[in-house]
Amino acid sequence: MTTATKAFDPVAFKQATRRQWDEAAEAWNRWTPLLDRWLGPSTELMLDRMGLTQGSRVLDIAAGAGSQTLNAAKRVGPSGHVLATDLSPGILQHAKTNADLAGLDNVETLVVDGEEVGGIEAEPFDAVMSRVGLIYFPDQHKALTGMRAQLRPGGRIGAITYAEAGRNGFFSVPVGIIRRRAALPAPLPGQPGPFSLGDPDVLAARLREAGFTNIEIERVAAPVHLGSAQECLQFEKESFGALHQMLAGLTAPERGYAWDEIEEALCAFEKDGRFEGPCEMLVATGTKAA
Repeated sequence: MTTATKAFDPVAFKQATRRQWDEAAEAWNRWTPLLDRWLGPSTELMLDRMGLTQGSRVLDIAAGAGSQTLNAAKRVGPSGHVLATDLSPGILQHAKTNADLAGLDNVETLVVDGEEVGGIEAEPFDAVMSRVGLIYFPDQHKALTGMRAQLRPGGRIGAITYAEAGRNGFFSVPVGIIRRRAALPAPLPGQPGPFSLGDPDVLAARLREAGFTNIEIERVAAPVHLGSAQECLQFEKESFGALHQMLAGLTAPERGYAWDEIEEALCAFEKDGRFEGPCEMLVATGTKAA
């Protein structure tokens, strides 16, 4: 059976995702200053639209190293609470450590599959969020209905996803090169991947199907600013588990040739001695009906 005809295996996909995020955890955490600059505006917009106030209870899905977790914890204050969850125990440990270092006693962490959050035993939350995490869930509907189940009536959901591939060259160019070299078929509709929710209409439909109302989606320009294409390549090689997952079927030399081609292609985004990678995010919010 060829790669192109293999059926998608969600269990194997999640096992690989967990393993790769465990391996990339240290690097992702180390690149936090870049993540804050790159994703900061969309994160702040999401937190604003979720209506967080002092004392709010927040559930963070696929929290990673917890940059947005800490931002939410500061907003809700000592009387509030943030539960950060992730499939990867390795990366979630960084979220806990970062919260402790920041003196934020209102942050708790829990290792849990994002599709199983509906089973968390906790008091209802005022808000639930996922920053660039929902796109990688094989069963996005199950994840969203689980998130809705954890909200109080009137509670708010916030999600950040990549917009369409054509608006995200810094990521879609490497994805395209690897897909061609590894002879990988294009993902089918509904399969997880970086651009699986890049169409605002699809994203809104997913939220409606899960029972959310008052849905708002806004595009946010989020160019990736770095010193060079080589630095962007380093960031993606160290931190983007999805790319390594796609490269897994290639030999070590073949992977090297792919990275070389990616670096050459990324040079197109260098200008005036700096790198500016095209990127656009979608910030989506909705409400659980009372």
